Amino acid sequence: MKKKFIVSIYIQKNRVYMDAECKNDITDCLYEKLRLFGDANADEVIAFTEAEGDAEKEEVLALLKEISNNCEIPVMATFPIERVEDVKKLVYANCKKVILNLSKTSNWEMLEEVSKRFGADKIAVSIDDCSLFNIYRQQAEKYATEFVALKPMKPQEYDGLSILPGIFPVADVMLEKLLELFGTECVGGIYGNVMNSNVEQINSIKALCVERGIEVNALIPAFKWEELKLNSDGLVPVIAQDYKTGEVLMMAYMNKEAYENTLKTGKMNYYSRSRQSQWEKGETSGHFQYVKSLYADCDNDTILAKISQIGPACHTGSQSCFFIEIASKPYAEKNPLKVFEDVYGVIADRKVNPKEGSYTNYLFDKGIDKILKKLGEEATEIVIAAKNPEAGEIKYEISDFLYHMMVLMVEKDITWEEITSELAQR
Repeated sequence: MKKKFIVSIYIQKNRVYMDAECKNDITDCLYEKLRLFGDANADEVIAFTEAEGDAEKEEVLALLKEISNNCEIPVMATFPIERVEDVKKLVYANCKKVILNLSKTSNWEMLEEVSKRFGADKIAVSIDDCSLFNIYRQQAEKYATEFVALKPMKPQEYDGLSILPGIFPVADVMLEKLLELFGTECVGGIYGNVMNSNVEQINSIKALCVERGIEVNALIPAFKWEELKLNSDGLVPVIAQDYKTGEVLMMAYMNKEAYENTLKTGKMNYYSRSRQSQWEKGETSGHFQYVKSLYADCDNDTILAKISQIGPACHTGSQSCFFIEIASKPYAEKNPLKVFEDVYGVIADRKVNPKEGSYTNYLFDKGIDKILKKLGEEATEIVIAAKNPEAGEIKYEISDFLYHMMVLMVEKDITWEEITSELAQR
């Protein structure tokens, strides 16, 4: 079982905090923090929520969906669950797991139902009372996949309590104590202040776990530096590519130290031939590159790094270092996501900057009912075309449908990134 490093957030009155006391408000920099969690190689986010009344619960659900859609790592959440419908809403909000608080009798009563309906992998249980947990242990182990301890307790108190992995809250502890804690079999993960205060150190702590033989999700290389083929300078060229868009951002070199520090820290390190020294990308500019994956080419003499780029990659301020055109010929873009983004961009621009005679502006002017009517008509045209053996017609109708769907997306302020994120989580 791989041990998990979990960041915790706390939602109260539609604000998001990094502490249970709700003092460290991160609402205004939420996207930045969510990105940091993923880039720092945290394994999950656990969201503890409070809400009173249906209106406030809907606000919390909307915020949880926003968080889940913008966070690169899975989100699990507590919620004031009253009925099965609440669990469904959390699942639809893209929460990886719904945490049922077992101190509520109604949650015990619906545990089996929600597990069978949404899958046990979607259900966790929270506990703060061992005696209560013992009463329903068999039920929890059958219908949930892990338990979350709500109060700091000694892990040995849970030894033998359940076959489910436990997630424990941990306050500030010494690193050695933390590694000892991870060595305890019943501990499946930790959250709390010790994680929230050391998010950027997670990769380094994981590297120490690997050295101690503790299984974690870490950058463990398939081969050592010595197995790469070096150039005449004893270096390996590295191409950095945006992991989302596939855009090539820059090219640099690594020596052994840069290679090993990249794996240890999860941030791209390079070797500067001009300065004759190793350096961490972003150490002066703040434009860090967080590793998503590293690949060697067929000859083991070049590395492709798929990364999450903070700010521009180029020292000139350009997003990519490759912006000086040498020569080009006209060509039609074939990258599907790039085509969708480009068409979406044109549609979005039409809404902000109307153009005389534009069909897109005609749809926006007529409003949502007209857009939905056209979308329905185009969907029907696809069905009709699908009965025709000629493939060209259905491609034409699907294209029409996708265009009208993008008009609806712009009208409802839904982006392609939100759609692809939703699909990726399914």
